[in-house]
Amino acid sequence: MKLIILGGPGAGKGTQAQWLCGYLQIPLISIGDLLREAIAAQTELGQEAQPYVEKGELVPDETMIEFVRQRLLMSDVSDGWLMDGYPRTAFQAEELDFLLDDLGQKPIDGAIYFKVSEKVSISRCLERSRQDDRREIIQRRIELFYQRTIPILEYYEYRQKLLTIDGEQPVTQVQQQILEKLKFL
Repeated sequence: MKLIILGGPGAGKGTQAQWLCGYLQIPLISIGDLLREAIAAQTELGQEAQPYVEKGELVPDETMIEFVRQRLLMSDVSDGWLMDGYPRTAFQAEELDFLLDDLGQKPIDGAIYFKVSEKVSISRCLERSRQDDRREIIQRRIELFYQRTIPILEYYEYRQKLLTIDGEQPVTQVQQQILEKLKFL
C-alpha cells in the first residue's frame, strides 16, 4: 500500500505515521527527516534545501522531486510506503503521480488528511519544542499550508483518494477512524 499523509504543522502526522507504518508493515518516508539528514550531512541537495528550511519556506519543487526520486529508488520501499511531508502543493502531487509512472510503480492508494484548527496546530508545535518550531516559523508554515497545500485536498478528492480524519480527537480515536476509512481503498 502506498499512502500519503497530509496535515498542517502539529496535526499529528508523525505520531500517526509511525503507528500506521507498524500496523501495515510498510516503511515511513519522512521528507522532513530526509531534509534534516541531508542538511546535516551537507549533501548537494541538502545545501540547496537549507536556506528554505531555515526560513520555514517550502523547498523548490525541482529539489523536492529529486529528493523523492532518490528515496523511491531504494529497495526497502518497493512493496509500499507511507510518505509524510510530500507532496506539499498540487503541482507536487501531480509530479509524484508522474514520477511513480516514470519509475514503473503503481500510483498511490490514498491520501490521509488530518484536519486540525490553527490554534491546535500552534499549541502542539510549541509543546514539541523542535529547533525549527519557533512561533514565527510555525505561523509561516501554517500560512503556507493554507495557501499551497489545501489545493492538494481537491486534487486527491477529485481522484477519490482523499481520507479526511478529525485530527483533534484522542490518538486512539484517530487511529480507529484511519482503519475504518482505509477499508474503502
